Amino acid sequence: MPFASLGLVPALARAAADHGYAAPTPIQQAAIPALLAGRDLRGQAHTGSGKTAAFVLPLLQRWAQSPHRGGHGRALHTLVVVPTRELATQVAEAFARFGAALDVRPRIVRGIGGVSINPQLMALRGGADIVVGTPGRLLDLVQHNALRLAAVQALVLDEADRLLDLGFADELARLLDLLPAQRQMVLLSATFPAGTAALADRLLREPLTVEGAALPTDAPDIAQRAIAVDAGRRTQLLRHLLSTEGWPRALVFVATKHACETVADKLRKAGIAAEPLHGVLGQGKREQVLADFKAARVRVVVATDLAARGIDIAELPVVVNYDLARAAADHVHRIGRTGRAGASGVAVSFVPAAAEAHFRLIEKRQGRRVPREQVTGFEPVEQAPEAAPGGGGVKGRRPNKKDKLRAAAAAAAKGPQ
Repeated sequence: MPFASLGLVPALARAAADHGYAAPTPIQQAAIPALLAGRDLRGQAHTGSGKTAAFVLPLLQRWAQSPHRGGHGRALHTLVVVPTRELATQVAEAFARFGAALDVRPRIVRGIGGVSINPQLMALRGGADIVVGTPGRLLDLVQHNALRLAAVQALVLDEADRLLDLGFADELARLLDLLPAQRQMVLLSATFPAGTAALADRLLREPLTVEGAALPTDAPDIAQRAIAVDAGRRTQLLRHLLSTEGWPRALVFVATKHACETVADKLRKAGIAAEPLHGVLGQGKREQVLADFKAARVRVVVATDLAARGIDIAELPVVVNYDLARAAADHVHRIGRTGRAGASGVAVSFVPAAAEAHFRLIEKRQGRRVPREQVTGFEPVEQAPEAAPGGGGVKGRRPNKKDKLRAAAAAAAKGPQ
């Protein structure tokens, strides 16, 4: 099926083909005609499914066909809200890449924190057609009277589940209050927990719903492996696998900033080009690490979940879960960094004895059993600790802070027994 058959103008259809899409992916087939027709969209799609192009292409065409495109003092047409700086960069680059095919190019501004606001204020002088940003910085730009949202015609919430998980609910609500009631809305999410589903129900008007389960041909080609290993030998095992498996590049996920720095430092001392990537790094450093990784000047990037949001590396062969993801949804996001755009990939999870029960819950949530392996010379000797009553598990099953507060309040309401 050619892109032109979906209703795209020839320039954008050619741009899609020129940038690697031989044919529309399933989510693009469903979303592009609906968005061109002005419908709202509620989409569930994994990383690497082509979801960014699924909204970028039709929204560019709607902007190009609007009567007020371009010119000085232009009104903002499309606002895209994302959870991280890296994803903002990825989406803004997609708009610029496809928008270059139009006879009049849109003015695109990226609004992110971690860098000086002044260049972004300057970029918004005279207005912008498309703005992509994180909630906090977008509100900063509004407060500086550089960004006006009253005329927005299309709003995209990309990775909406992460926007809520990362604590952006209040900032997102403030942004929504500044938008016109009549607008086109796109809400994309890898998962739809209760909070995300409620947000979609509140904001969308008779949307087209594209569910991941309805897109069987959209599943990435990712071979999952689970290796049993003692926690203290994970770095040695990682070095061994880098040597024996011959991975040209690897993205390694850890739980904390400290682990990022420690693991990357140990790999460098072993002669492996490695860099940490975490939220405390300055934006310039983060962008340099990603540029070096894409150019293969860095072989291994050791990252936290937050810092790795929005990483889009073509043909990344392997993702390693050095520390297991806290939640099954995060596990899906992590492994989706490989096996993108039709390529195959490998996702390796290190499973110490103490994490075995947790990994079983991840398996249960993703509906997939991953056989355990042992690597010669790294056979585990540790035993799993005895389970604490009511403890452990994937996020969403174990009590969080609010759960504990509610339990305490209920106990107090009952009084002494």
